[in-house]
Amino acid sequence: MSAHCQLTGARPGFGNTVSHSHRRTSRRFDPNIQRKRYWLASEGRRVRLTLSARAIKTVDAIGVEAAVARIRARGEKV
Repeated sequence: MSAHCQLTGARPGFGNTVSHSHRRTSRRFDPNIQRKRYWLASEGRRVRLTLSARAIKTVDAIGVEAAVARIRARGEKV
């Protein structure tokens, strides 16, 4: 599963882990990605979305129809 959110576009960030001796090693900050199914009433079917935890809260606030419209406006297939 790719680590990016369909709604917000959140992707992994990259940086360094700095040890006590100040040596740096590469690390990756992954967003909290979840796969969630929603009922899309306008199309009479379920859709499975790959969303970050923050985006799930956004879908709860604006509704699944508006969220799918935003995802399609970004050019992603639903």
